[in-house]
Amino acid sequence: MAQIIPFRGVRYNPEKVQEMSKVVTPPYDRIDAAQQDAYCARSPHNIVRIIKGKPQAGDNGSNVYTRAAETLAAWRRDRILIRDETPSLYAYHQEYDFGGERLVRKGVIALGRLEPERVHAHERTLKGPKEDRLRLMRATQANFGHIFMLYSDPARAVDGTLGPIVAVRPPTIEATDDFGNAHRVWQITDPEAVQTVQRTLADKDLYIADGHHRYETAVTYMRECQEKGWRPAAPESFDVRMMALFNVDLPGMSIRPIHRLLHGLSDYDPEAFLRRASGDFVIERYDTSHDWRAAVAAGQERHTFGCYTGGTYATLRLRDEAVMDRLSSEDRSADWKRLDVSILHAAILEKLLGIDAAALEEQRNVTYTVDVQEGIARVDEGAEQAFFLLNATRPDQVRRVADHGEKMPQKSTDFYPKLLTGLVLSVMEIAR
Repeated sequence: MAQIIPFRGVRYNPEKVQEMSKVVTPPYDRIDAAQQDAYCARSPHNIVRIIKGKPQAGDNGSNVYTRAAETLAAWRRDRILIRDETPSLYAYHQEYDFGGERLVRKGVIALGRLEPERVHAHERTLKGPKEDRLRLMRATQANFGHIFMLYSDPARAVDGTLGPIVAVRPPTIEATDDFGNAHRVWQITDPEAVQTVQRTLADKDLYIADGHHRYETAVTYMRECQEKGWRPAAPESFDVRMMALFNVDLPGMSIRPIHRLLHGLSDYDPEAFLRRASGDFVIERYDTSHDWRAAVAAGQERHTFGCYTGGTYATLRLRDEAVMDRLSSEDRSADWKRLDVSILHAAILEKLLGIDAAALEEQRNVTYTVDVQEGIARVDEGAEQAFFLLNATRPDQVRRVADHGEKMPQKSTDFYPKLLTGLVLSVMEIAR
């Protein structure tokens, strides 16, 4: 099922760039304007200059995408970026703090054959980000970030193969992100190890954890190239995509919830909303945010949401899961209907507040955050009308929903920590 291919990665030249932490970034969609400025200030060779360039006055024939291509070409010409000579896999470890523990998530970076009919996506995508990434791919013909892929292997064969190799070698690449998380990469060229990983993953289903927009963009670009009669000229081309693959059966798979903030609702009244919600939900109120957050966490198995609105901390606990059978107009699986995000969207946002799928797609009334304090503060400031606190979606829920061929509502999962962009790149070779 999973065609995994070693490749000649393009990466920062250690003779030119000694501090990798200054040139790597989170994925492009996690970089706001202030962070963009900060990354640019860290280094003239920070990858943000390619993945998320700034518009300039007078942009017409030249724009952020053409400048990205020019920058990539210049960095390669000046040997800021160099290409590995040997097709390789790249073991990727992330060491991080989560929930009071120090964890390590272990994966492998490789090229994966683009086979959308065999790859399971779990989340809806938005039009705007796909158009942006497609324009960048057309201009640069390169992959800069990874598709974060999951697979299941209780035998842990990939880790058994790569573990002894990385245990006796220093990392090829090492960086620390802005949250203090360590990212370490080892280039793997040993043919037997590479083939063992390929064989191990050959019969595995792949699930997109993060990077849905980038995967769909890669498929679109592949079809464009095929329609033009272009052909792959090397393993690194348009018919594959750089991926980081992680085994869900290894420890270290952490997901954060993505909370919702509401704004722009006409005639919204906090108390009236809570009264209406009491039909399908048990409402309880709390004096402090600490008690409120603890109650939401304790209610994880009972579809419990936190709502902060009008200065009130309240929890909403679903009375009966059967409400989703009445509210879901589409033919959905029980796994999809029992997701907290599905319940929130159908039984609260749409039924009680009139925020339907079209409004969510256009992002008219809902914004998102993983920061609870930020959510509370934005309501207190008057920038938002309500803040909904969710529990995290579990990895097994992601896999079950994807197995049904269904998509979760957008912004259902936040896998933590994010994969760093700029550790390894893949530059395409295309015969025209």
